[in-house]
Amino acid sequence: MGLESFSISSVSPLILAKSRCSGRETTARRNPRWALTPKSSNLQNVKYSSRRSLCLNSGDGGIMKTNPRGNGVFVGDKDGVIIVDHGSRRKESNLMLNEFVAMFRDKTGYLIVEPAHMELAEPSIRDAFGLCVQQGANRVIVSPFFLFPGRHWHRDIPTLTDEAAKEHPGVSYLITAPLGLHELLVDVMNDRINYCLSHIAGDANECAVCVGTSKCKLY
Repeated sequence: MGLESFSISSVSPLILAKSRCSGRETTARRNPRWALTPKSSNLQNVKYSSRRSLCLNSGDGGIMKTNPRGNGVFVGDKDGVIIVDHGSRRKESNLMLNEFVAMFRDKTGYLIVEPAHMELAEPSIRDAFGLCVQQGANRVIVSPFFLFPGRHWHRDIPTLTDEAAKEHPGVSYLITAPLGLHELLVDVMNDRINYCLSHIAGDANECAVCVGTSKCKLY
């Protein structure tokens, strides 16, 4: 997972974000803790086309499964989902994204889900976009496997996705928010901490992340 610099002190206390996730503007919640916008953000200057949407806020904690009209699943059979991370020169790190995508696919039941690396490894965003279209997707949802909205979310991923989309006229795309300040991440981090404490106490084996590295120990 990519970690990008982000300062809590730079967050504006009151946020009224605009969401274009569903193809139209909806007023988001005021100051949702999981999707705070930095004061330095230039989102208001982003130019949107009919084929591109850059989303920071879905208006429902980022876990909305039904569309605002309540007439079906938000991710449909003709939607392709790309989960993109930074990419690494370390093969083992890249393979972990494949495992996460398999978990995501099984958990959600979404039909078209592909992994992608922003750089340093394959498949690229272009490769994944093409695979989604080959499987019948007419809309591609790019979900960054990043914590915070830094340069890669503001610039690099949108640029690479736009270039990929040019090869598939008629296919729209959406770039979702990164993971952000989501309350469920508190549970994930706490679970990691407690498991590692169990490991150094001799009560648990190394987890799948640390196995073979001998890094989970007291120094």
